[in-house]
Amino acid sequence: MTSETETGGVTGTQDKDYNLIWYVEACLSNALRLEDYIQDAERSKDTEVAELFRKAQADSRKGAEIGKKLLRARLNGG
Repeated sequence: MTSETETGGVTGTQDKDYNLIWYVEACLSNALRLEDYIQDAERSKDTEVAELFRKAQADSRKGAEIGKKLLRARLNGG
């Protein structure tokens, strides 16, 4: 969002909901990208970097799950 006052007039979605949707998408996209990086590191036999990327991927998946849970609750009125 480029405007600090956007409350759904431009997007049709309130900021908090849009922000959660963006966050979940970013986490999932990051998890997918990291899979490529893990495979690159494994091909290079760099286990240290592969493990770093696996941990980052797990964090991204966890973030997506937390974000989905929050989004689900808010969209269901909870």
